[in-house]
Amino acid sequence: MRRAIGQSLRIDIAPHAVSVQLASRWSLGRRAASAAEGSVLAAQTIAPSADHPFDAIANALRALLGELDVKGWPVSFLLADELTRMWRVTPPPGAARMADLEAAAGLRFQSLYGEPPTTWQLSADWSATQSFFTAAVPRILLAALGKVAQDCKLTIVAIEPRFVHAWNRSRRGLKAGAWFGHVHDNLLTLAATETGGKQLRAIRAMPIPHGADQHWLTQTLQREALLLDMEAPALLQVHGNAPANWTQPTSSAAHIPCTQLT
Repeated sequence: MRRAIGQSLRIDIAPHAVSVQLASRWSLGRRAASAAEGSVLAAQTIAPSADHPFDAIANALRALLGELDVKGWPVSFLLADELTRMWRVTPPPGAARMADLEAAAGLRFQSLYGEPPTTWQLSADWSATQSFFTAAVPRILLAALGKVAQDCKLTIVAIEPRFVHAWNRSRRGLKAGAWFGHVHDNLLTLAATETGGKQLRAIRAMPIPHGADQHWLTQTLQREALLLDMEAPALLQVHGNAPANWTQPTSSAAHIPCTQLT
């Protein structure tokens, strides 16, 4: 397949499905770019083994990429939030070295998830002066994706959780007093924000129950605000395929409004 200037592959990885999409980094020719951006070239559902869940992902990717003439293409991998872990870390007093911050992140990981972080690759916006968020990806998954890219002659330019990708694209559009939500595959990854909507306070992923409406959404946001000892948001701005009834106009002052980010 011939690659136009600025085009790349975006491969979406979920526990039960993978898809290969076309992406473009150019804003010129918006209609053409919009039509191409995110268009699915190939997709496949998978049935992962409980013992070796990432083998099925790698095999499905090889099958899909083997049908596409994409040798030499750059590729970005987006990982479903349920395949990754994200948490907030407070740097220890007097932290002066990267090793101190990494140790603090590792201890917090073990406290939250009940296992050592040795089998996970950690990355963060490390800071010795303020709290920061850390993301972790299984090392075995990273190795599998690297081997697939090598076998298929692809150049990896990024591997990131879906939430991180959506947050980086959308945060400049957040309004003061709004929280951010990312919706994908009936999962809501909710980000409570502060400092005018630009600073993350907490991240939490939760399943969206069948029939979840504005009442459910409002109750969820209010509950999370209470748990965080924060004011409930004035607005939720959502990236992804939010349920249509969340963004419908409402005359009820009891509901927290929700708008769709593009």
